[in-house]
Amino acid sequence: MDATLHFESLLLPEGWADNARVTIRDGLVSAIDRDVPREPRDEAHAIGLPGMPNLHSHAFQRGMAGLTEMRGQGEESFWSWRAEMYRFVDALDPEAMYAIAALAYMEMLETGFTRVGEFHYLHNDLHGRPYSRPAQMGEALAGAAGETGLALTLLPVLYAQSGFGGQPPVPEQRRFVSDMDGYARLLDASRECLAALPDARLGIAPHSLRAVTPEVLAEVVRLVPGAPVHIHVAEQEREVSDCLAWSGARPVEWLLANAEVDERWCLVHATHVTGAELAAIAASGAVAGLCPITEANLGDGLFPAVEALEKGVRFGIGSDSNVRIDMTEELRLLEYGQRLVHRRRNCQTRGGSTGRFLFDSALSGGTQALAAPPPLAPGSSADLVSLAADHPAIIGRSGDRVLDSLIFSAGRGAVDCVWRRGRKWVEGGRHRDRDAIIARYARAIGRPAG
Repeated sequence: MDATLHFESLLLPEGWADNARVTIRDGLVSAIDRDVPREPRDEAHAIGLPGMPNLHSHAFQRGMAGLTEMRGQGEESFWSWRAEMYRFVDALDPEAMYAIAALAYMEMLETGFTRVGEFHYLHNDLHGRPYSRPAQMGEALAGAAGETGLALTLLPVLYAQSGFGGQPPVPEQRRFVSDMDGYARLLDASRECLAALPDARLGIAPHSLRAVTPEVLAEVVRLVPGAPVHIHVAEQEREVSDCLAWSGARPVEWLLANAEVDERWCLVHATHVTGAELAAIAASGAVAGLCPITEANLGDGLFPAVEALEKGVRFGIGSDSNVRIDMTEELRLLEYGQRLVHRRRNCQTRGGSTGRFLFDSALSGGTQALAAPPPLAPGSSADLVSLAADHPAIIGRSGDRVLDSLIFSAGRGAVDCVWRRGRKWVEGGRHRDRDAIIARYARAIGRPAG
């Protein structure tokens, strides 16, 4: 896609630029010029931002949003939520996966996300057998990404056991589990299904320390050299106590001592960590993958973001269970959680704008975690977001005040247009194919499993 976009104000990696023109050729940024007047051929916009990476998603869970909010007889937690999720997947086939993922990916674009890290573990058929095409569910995800326009970093998950110490999988996990040979075939098939998507990436994802043995973890991270490695870790307090009982060490402590964790890695959640573990994460160069909306919905706890900032931990944001998809709300809740814990304001900044710090940090961390091209750089995909300058929360704002007002007041309602690889997929806050995507989702979610 070729275009020239003119912004009165555009956030670039080096800061805000006035009267900036972005020249797009074949979907890539060809040039960015500052302090230039608008020309007749330019498409004019007031405020522009780089698209935000969403580093952690389980797309299929968008279809169960709101279905787990009924109090049961026992205490409600992640583990009771997981039991409901197991029941939900019993009704999903590739057609339903496609429809649900397209809805989720459309909503991600509408809120300013332009790339997703899809932590994909629903591999097997309804009976727990591999599909004839090992990546048939991954094909559905790739198809949904292609149709909606969202960039995809696919992270096929290895789920080999049900608990620490090599406990065998339970029947409810039959759609997730595979062995190393099956996982290697899945990776090969996943690579093929991504071939038609522009700037797609393939990574690997050992599900968690409870789902793979130490021997398998050491083997799996070598399967795709240089690729992103994502893992759930220290999400729940019970996970910490179970890991201590098994190994004598906490999950993050054990992982950093027993795996070669570096800049490739994304430690998803890392909610229950000590100061020493935060320092070790920072030293490793890994990214903490934070999902504040889901972590709040599940009652998991709060990542110690203030202490992590002091120690230099990198972070990005993800929508995880997709109970609500909203880029600005992930950032806002991340900050508000710290305000409630520490009982003070503007916790996550080294000085200056909190909104700018949150946005820049999540952009950098997400880009690293998903092996994405650098944002708004010549030769990179043209992934941009424009804001509605006439939104009441944005009127009269400039520079970093725009980001403060976007995150803490306007929210997703201020998102106007979104370009992915130079093509405008969202205009006026609505995806170009919104009606068709929702209609297909409505048909799929209401029918029995095929």
